[in-house]
Amino acid sequence: MTHTFYKYQGTGNDFVFVDNRQGLFNKKDAKLIAHLCDRRFGIGADGLILLENDKIADFKMVYFNADGNESTMCGNGGRCIVAFAERLNIISKNTTFNAIDGLHEASITNGFVTLKMQDVDSIEAFDSHVFLNTGSPHHVTLVNNLKDFDVKSEGSKIRNGERYNEAGSNVNFVQQMDSDTFAVRTYERGVEDETLSCGTGVTAVALAMHRLNKTEAKEVNLKVEGGQLKVSFEVSENGYKNIWLQGPATLVFKGEIEW
Repeated sequence: MTHTFYKYQGTGNDFVFVDNRQGLFNKKDAKLIAHLCDRRFGIGADGLILLENDKIADFKMVYFNADGNESTMCGNGGRCIVAFAERLNIISKNTTFNAIDGLHEASITNGFVTLKMQDVDSIEAFDSHVFLNTGSPHHVTLVNNLKDFDVKSEGSKIRNGERYNEAGSNVNFVQQMDSDTFAVRTYERGVEDETLSCGTGVTAVALAMHRLNKTEAKEVNLKVEGGQLKVSFEVSENGYKNIWLQGPATLVFKGEIEW
């Protein structure tokens, strides 16, 4: 049977989208999802996202990693689904949608999406790294010469290391560029490789760099391999609130595939 899909990317973080408002997609078929995300035998993407109906919000986002397993929140995927919902005429400019970590507010203007992330109440700072959850777990560490850093090898060691349970953690390597700008490269679990961008990752980096007093800015620029993102936030009593992830979300192509 032939099915319609859409391919979106947000600063190089790419996703297969399926309109699942009729509930016909088999979400338990991890093999199918992994096949659709395969860059040689399928469509090719860092993940697959279903847009579904929701009882209390404009729509629901269901996110799967490229390995076929349903995963935690994806920031760039969240921005891209807002652009997808606009294309489907579900929303115009402003929206509220449901995801695995709860409700998210967002707005879109000319393909530029601003997405509200969940509050962060706990940041664990260690000698060599910072750990926090921005909808997905993130390990953040500063490095020198980020351009030549072996992200896949070193990220895999940390992701599967003893400090994290079987679920593992995403791993972000960071180099400071100036007072409010940081370069970031991310190893993503579920993809098991470096991606060109990670929305929850740059959110984690912005908060971690503020927590470590590397920046006083409440609006931080993040340079990723696929472009540039911006994260703004406010300091709360226990952590951070009013966290917004900002950047482009672009339709790459629409197509049909049999499964």
